[in-house]
Amino acid sequence: MRTVKRRVNAVLSKRRSDGSRLSQKPGDHFKSATELKAALEELSKREQELKQLNGWFDVALNNMARGLSMFDSEQRLIVCNKAYQELYELPDALTQRGTSLADLARFHDKRETGKDGPDEIAQQRTWVEHHAEEIGRGKTFSHVQNLKNGRVVLVTIKPLPDGGWVDVQEDITERRRAEQQISWLAHHDPLTEVANRTHFRQALDNALLNLRPTTGFALHWIDLDRFKEVNDTLGHPAGDALLQSVAKRLLASVRESDVVARLGGDEFIVLQAGVEEWNTAEELAQRLLRTIKEAHSILGQIAVTGASIGIALAPQHGRNADELLHAADVALYSAKKNGRNGFAFYEGSQHARSINSSLDLDLCRAVDTGQLELLYQPIVDWKAARVVGFEALTRWHHPELGTISPSEFIPMAEESGAIVEMGGWALRQACGEAVKWPSSMRVAVNLSPVQFERGNVYQAVLNAINESGLDPRRLELEITESVLLRDDADTHDTLLKLRRLGVRMALDDFGTAYASLGYLRSFPFDKIKIDRSFVRDLDSAKRKDCVAIVSAVAALARQMHMRTVAEGIETIDQAETLTGAGCDELQGFYFSPPVSAEAIPALIARCTSQLEERLAPIDLHIPTAAVA
Repeated sequence: MRTVKRRVNAVLSKRRSDGSRLSQKPGDHFKSATELKAALEELSKREQELKQLNGWFDVALNNMARGLSMFDSEQRLIVCNKAYQELYELPDALTQRGTSLADLARFHDKRETGKDGPDEIAQQRTWVEHHAEEIGRGKTFSHVQNLKNGRVVLVTIKPLPDGGWVDVQEDITERRRAEQQISWLAHHDPLTEVANRTHFRQALDNALLNLRPTTGFALHWIDLDRFKEVNDTLGHPAGDALLQSVAKRLLASVRESDVVARLGGDEFIVLQAGVEEWNTAEELAQRLLRTIKEAHSILGQIAVTGASIGIALAPQHGRNADELLHAADVALYSAKKNGRNGFAFYEGSQHARSINSSLDLDLCRAVDTGQLELLYQPIVDWKAARVVGFEALTRWHHPELGTISPSEFIPMAEESGAIVEMGGWALRQACGEAVKWPSSMRVAVNLSPVQFERGNVYQAVLNAINESGLDPRRLELEITESVLLRDDADTHDTLLKLRRLGVRMALDDFGTAYASLGYLRSFPFDKIKIDRSFVRDLDSAKRKDCVAIVSAVAALARQMHMRTVAEGIETIDQAETLTGAGCDELQGFYFSPPVSAEAIPALIARCTSQLEERLAPIDLHIPTAAVA
């Protein structure tokens, strides 16, 4: 552009020189005019290019996602873009070239603080001086601004060689929120919004570091009672809503100095600070139980739950985190064992029993952790050559000890009370599987005497039926004679209500208690299951007596309109002998070991086919993985 101007000026200068016009020939004058015109056209063209380039620069500058400003060595604005103006909400007058940094700082400070007095102006002057010192060092630097409107801005300053600088403003609000969210999630349970295990462990470690001889703290390990029933009956969304409701109530029941955390599943823990005496912890435990027990309104439905609480005190019950958590866990087991919906303090004598009770603790959590499985053993009608149903049998697959025998864990479950929750789970699982079978087949589920004593058997059965949609007439409940030994009116009423519901009742292990025949008069059973000891003795010298007893029982059952089942069949001789003695149905390993639910369709087909043949012992070739 400067070259074009120099050429124009040279032509004009030549024409103004003394006598130049007179000495020029006509052709020379035309040539100079032509040259001038060309130079002017080139000048105009370059000016248009410059204008277009400036326009592009403005478009690029004002469409940057980041704010940008440039200042000269006199701390005056050279240029800024639209993002810079919008970020600081600057009026147009302050975005003009020549605006001082001091004026910008004053406007910003007044907008953020609402103050504009001498003290504020003095602080601004100090800041501008400090800023100039940083620029003078010649190195890029940055700082973060937290604006009143909630935005977070990262400002990066790049010094220029002439003493000026370029500012770049990046809005990092969303990044900071994401970082805060990640940090929050690392320390909180996303469902209930209380502290998670990590946060709780940090709080516990800090509490131990600040432990004083006269002031300790308490741990309240909380396990919700019958949460599984709510989850399975009302659905997982309702279960989640219940956990959220419980968490809010726990938070409302403690002080700001206390910590509420969710350990997982339906377990919470509270770190109660400033506990000098045990009764302080007891008062909180009672308050927590009351608030949890009150009805919860969740998703338009009412849910009721209780809790068991194990309490450990620091430093009495431990001086490190592991000792205290172990003590609280053992105390929780004690609270559950005492009937649930209560609390228990850790007792020193419990430590000696803790090793023996570790399996009990694992059993209490077996349902929630998915360690239990139902297997199914077929019950056949030998004469009709068909499968009439299956008995559901619970198996416990311990993660470390492998499969544990029912003869070992069922008594443990009855003693601890865990059998109530396990029994409810078994009913729901069995009914849920039975609806997939042919409508002529029934499912038999065993009930423990403890379920009648500590649980609500009728409600558990009703929930399982309603949830699965199973016809009640296809459910068969097996009880032992020990259920009737107590001669309890409530138990009898429960059995009658179940009978009116349409559920079939079977008296299991008949002949092993004190007054078997008397029980047949006390309640109208649908079926009698002859104890396997009579079947086993068929292969001994007692064969003749056993056949006579089985025949008498079968005849009596027919007179009372009951069916008889012989269990423990292992040979074809036993099957034929007991059928000849009058037994209506047979069950045992001769037909099939207990199998998984997935193996049932194939088992029904093969068992029916081979029952019809009756040529050889049934070989079902059940896969090893499906057998208990």
